[in-house]
Amino acid sequence: MEATDLSYWTTVIEPKTTKVSLGWRDMWKKKYLVWLFVKRDITVQFKQTVFGMGWYFISPLFSVVMYMIVFGRIAGIPTDDVPQPVFYLSGICLWEYFSNCLTDVSTTFAKNSGLFGKVYFPRLVAPVSQVFSRLFRFAIQLMMFVIMYLYFVLVKDVHLVPNVYLLLFPIIVMILAALACGLGLIVTSLTTKYKDLNNVFSVFVSLWMYATPIVYPLSYVENPTLHKLMILNPVTAPIEAFKYGAFGAGEFSWSALGYSAACALALMVIGSWMYERKQKQFIDTI
Repeated sequence: MEATDLSYWTTVIEPKTTKVSLGWRDMWKKKYLVWLFVKRDITVQFKQTVFGMGWYFISPLFSVVMYMIVFGRIAGIPTDDVPQPVFYLSGICLWEYFSNCLTDVSTTFAKNSGLFGKVYFPRLVAPVSQVFSRLFRFAIQLMMFVIMYLYFVLVKDVHLVPNVYLLLFPIIVMILAALACGLGLIVTSLTTKYKDLNNVFSVFVSLWMYATPIVYPLSYVENPTLHKLMILNPVTAPIEAFKYGAFGAGEFSWSALGYSAACALALMVIGSWMYERKQKQFIDTI
């Protein structure tokens, strides 16, 4: 029988994914791999370190002290009558979780190039595990925020009024995680071919923090046009919502929070689609 005869082939192997596949179904089938990657990432963070887990406490405290000196004393920026350490730490916890997830996901292809070239598994496992592993550090810093919050309320007798909007905290974290993951997938898909974009993006993330109400309240922005531009920042509404729920101060808007959620969903869909397309040619490109 000639090799060109089609009846010679008894098994035909074809890709199961379609052109519009986002890769989430394949990842869900191998979801146990996400937990294995999370354990790996957390373990690696503490290997050959001097401070270990203590750095998760030291780093935000250094930032709080610096913000108190620069923005509190020198610049004299108000904090909506909230004690400066608590105000700054609330923003730092959320922003660091978002920015760390964004940075980790945006370098997925670069950091896992060796692994991707040796074995196949759903590629979305790597970036998604980064988002979950960062929750460990976020939980530690959030615990420090709660301790400082209780100190000012119980010891210093500062009047801080948490309200029912604090129940939105899980949704706030999911929005920030989705924003970071979606945008990170887009960036890692682009930087696979254009590596110098990594440098531009790192500068962009640094500047992005100052366009977000971390070291100042949104009410401090009095210019109407600039205030609207701040609301267009999808990270603004989740952070303001958390502060409003924890302190009873600041601005809360359902429409702004809905806008952030819509941006997160759109970025996740676009990022997943780009990532799925790029991962097929990743090894050849890198």
